[in-house]
Amino acid sequence: MARAAMNPGSFPLRALADAEPRPFWLDDPARPRALPALVGDERCDLLVVGGGYSGLWTALRAKERDPGRDIVLIEAQEAGWAASGRNGGFCAASLTHGLANGQARWPGELLRLEELGARNLDAIEAAVARYGLDCDFERTGEITVATAPHQVAEVREAAALAAGLGLDGGEFLDRDAVRAEVDSPAFLAGLWDRTGVAMLHPAKLAWGLKRACRALGVRIYEHTPGTALSSRGPGVAVRTPYGRVFARHAALGTNAFPSLIRRVRPYIAPVYDHALMTEPLDAERLAAVGWRRRQGLSDSANHFHYFRITADHRVLWGGYDIVHHYGSRVRAEYDHHPATYRRLAHHFFQYFPQLAGVRFSHAWGGAIDTCSRFSPFFGTAHHGRVAYALGFTGLGVGATRFGADVMLDLLAGERTERTGLELVRTKPLPFPPEPVRSLGIGLIQRSMTRADERGGRRDLWLRALDRAGFGF
Repeated sequence: MARAAMNPGSFPLRALADAEPRPFWLDDPARPRALPALVGDERCDLLVVGGGYSGLWTALRAKERDPGRDIVLIEAQEAGWAASGRNGGFCAASLTHGLANGQARWPGELLRLEELGARNLDAIEAAVARYGLDCDFERTGEITVATAPHQVAEVREAAALAAGLGLDGGEFLDRDAVRAEVDSPAFLAGLWDRTGVAMLHPAKLAWGLKRACRALGVRIYEHTPGTALSSRGPGVAVRTPYGRVFARHAALGTNAFPSLIRRVRPYIAPVYDHALMTEPLDAERLAAVGWRRRQGLSDSANHFHYFRITADHRVLWGGYDIVHHYGSRVRAEYDHHPATYRRLAHHFFQYFPQLAGVRFSHAWGGAIDTCSRFSPFFGTAHHGRVAYALGFTGLGVGATRFGADVMLDLLAGERTERTGLELVRTKPLPFPPEPVRSLGIGLIQRSMTRADERGGRRDLWLRALDRAGFGF
């Protein structure tokens, strides 16, 4: 939908007046109290660094594989505090950030990747039931909507790609069909993946995984950042502010934060994503929008929005801007970006004018561990005693469980159906050092905006990046 049609009125800004500057998901009475920090030295078989999805799934899967394994997990803040408690709650089966990206990068193993991704999502659903993870899990699917004429053709091509591969993840919806699902004057067409995405409460998933890990005997220390990693005898040691952890093996789930393995850092460019949450919609407003089947939605622009409806009938509305800070710094003050909140509020009422008068209750942001191929990568260090999984690029709600299994396979020295994948055996292109990194990302942002405004036509800069293997 043309940005020039943006409503110039002031009510989108007024809708932000009472928005709390904190993540809606974490602003919940069910939030568990923080666990004590590590004081002194600990010893274990496996140390997990990071208490988001990546670390929690790794600890849980390690216990499921070997209940007797002695495991310690350390977290710099509180479990689920970072991206795992700030995302949109889209739990996708895709491991490749969509079929098109997978087809472009790993055409020979795409069907296997799709199968593994579907099995991974099934396993997450099974874990939710087995451990009683009260996280509002709903396997409602996702609709990718076209909001500009050129995007209709792109959506048709995506449906044809899925059909040509024999996959059932892409049902084309024309304008009337998509608006029958969720009514917006911006929607021209849609692609409905009915089974490959679940909606959930992201923070409650993290809190539930934390409880499940502790019930299985994992020792968790919060407010305990890992500050240095070194080899120590037959294992490794990680220093913390008040102690150390000695372990035979370590798995790193630090994602957007600087890795304890310095050579891995150039592969990640942390970018900030932001979101708004509305107040609960009453019955009349719900009826005006439809959304009876509660799918997640995203549009198909380069600068895209993602949006979904919550268990208590609020609308989460996020995305569009991609904010990178010089030096790839990750700081608490970057969590909020008023210019993005203003832009998101205007776009929300552009898409849903029938919701005029709705107010936003929360506004927040957080860092995403972006890599140049938009899909996770993996590796080991310290003679195979340390494993890492990084670069989930916004798809970590589901793919981190797969990444946990890859890390455990690598630490065990096993060749499995996962470790044999080209996806696992290869790395993305690293980002250049500063100032080239920030200059390049700025140029990419401008080119992506122009492409959205010019019928999807990519300029020479974007086409050159495509040929080089950068996934923008």
